Amino acid sequence: MQLLLMVLNKVEKLDDLLEALMAKGICGATILSSTGMVRELGKRIEDYPIFGTLRYLIDFERKESKTIFMVLKDEQVDTVRKIVREVVGDLSQPDTAILFILPILSAEGVGF
Repeated sequence: MQLLLMVLNKVEKLDDLLEALMAKGICGATILSSTGMVRELGKRIEDYPIFGTLRYLIDFERKESKTIFMVLKDEQVDTVRKIVREVVGDLSQPDTAILFILPILSAEGVGF
């Protein structure tokens, strides 16, 4: 089993992402509203002149991101990563998403 953690900055893609996952039989995500550190500091950007150039890279109009947690079977990981790239786009681009996957050593209450 693997734990997928994803911070989705392109929140407008959330519904499309969830629908694409469901179409492949992948469900069981938990979704939380979240805010990143730079965005939070950006609220007072005049107090942090070093972050001045960040205003060109980050959409400060967006209030929050979505953090998605999913417990996946090992064989689902590549499928989910492919779906994320297809729906969200190139994650190497700024202000899209961050995705990482961690091994789960033990779990209870997971209905596989």
